[in-house]
Amino acid sequence: MAFTSNDVTISDDSRRELFFNKHVDYIANHGNDKNDYEYCMTEFLRMSGIYWGVTGLDLMDKLDRLEKQSIIEFIKKCQCPVTGGIAACEGHDPHILYTLSAIQILVIYDSLGEIDTELIAKYVESLQQLDGSFFGDRWGEVDTRFSFCAVAILSLINRMEVIDLEKAVNFVMSCCNADGGFGSKPHAESHAGLIYCCVGFLSITDQLHRLDCERLAWWLCERQLPSGGLNGRPEKLPDVCYSWWVLASLTIIGRLHWISSEKLEKFILSCQDAETGGFADRTGNMPDIFHTLFGLGALSLLGDKRLKSVNPTYCMPEYVIERCKLKPKVIVL
Repeated sequence: MAFTSNDVTISDDSRRELFFNKHVDYIANHGNDKNDYEYCMTEFLRMSGIYWGVTGLDLMDKLDRLEKQSIIEFIKKCQCPVTGGIAACEGHDPHILYTLSAIQILVIYDSLGEIDTELIAKYVESLQQLDGSFFGDRWGEVDTRFSFCAVAILSLINRMEVIDLEKAVNFVMSCCNADGGFGSKPHAESHAGLIYCCVGFLSITDQLHRLDCERLAWWLCERQLPSGGLNGRPEKLPDVCYSWWVLASLTIIGRLHWISSEKLEKFILSCQDAETGGFADRTGNMPDIFHTLFGLGALSLLGDKRLKSVNPTYCMPEYVIERCKLKPKVIVL
């Protein structure tokens, strides 16, 4: 366990029950009130919000609670006819993050044919830079998140050949630090979310052998605090979303058993809202759709039989990845 003063207290009598039906209702009803403050203030990430909801409900085998066709029509309206990229919402600029969310939704619905995937491939290709990195959009920010998005998108639409893969791999590896972790760019601090993106990138591109798995696994395991929760960096509070980023990374490199699953499960379940459903970032806070997906995803990785199996590389139901005949690599010890 990491030594830290930043942690939360989980009571010994914390509920161990998963409020399954409440979570289904919470996700299915999310965004129904278009005048809701939260709905209005999250327009800039609407596409990802839909992905979080679609994936969460599919993991609970309740995908039929959402209107498939209206979601597909929304995605079609968000694709830029010039660049091919997809925006978070109508009227917004396209971005690689929301392009991935849209592709993930369409793949889950087995509806890729509803959009122009050739334009998508050209959009991703246009964002790669000479050093192998990727811009997130035309404004020029570089981040290893975007490298993951690029290869995830292209593998899902079967167009990996449009980018310079060798340069892309070399750039990601240039972001590896002495502690075994990865940052957003070369020499940036290691962060659990960015480690997931880089490990996922290497899983898709069959380059996991480049990792120092022992060193990386120790850094990830030190993210578990006495409460059982996981943080993203040393001295930070635990957060349900890191249950996903850390667990998925450990799963891909074959070291999920290096942390206390029992304590982590207790922490995750303590972050549920017993009245409304949904998961918060930590115990006692307000739930949101983002943490709800990653709470459910983490529980699936921990083997919760009430949920479908989730793929640790793509954060999509395993059956969907199998249907696509994709085989992201994992290390088996």
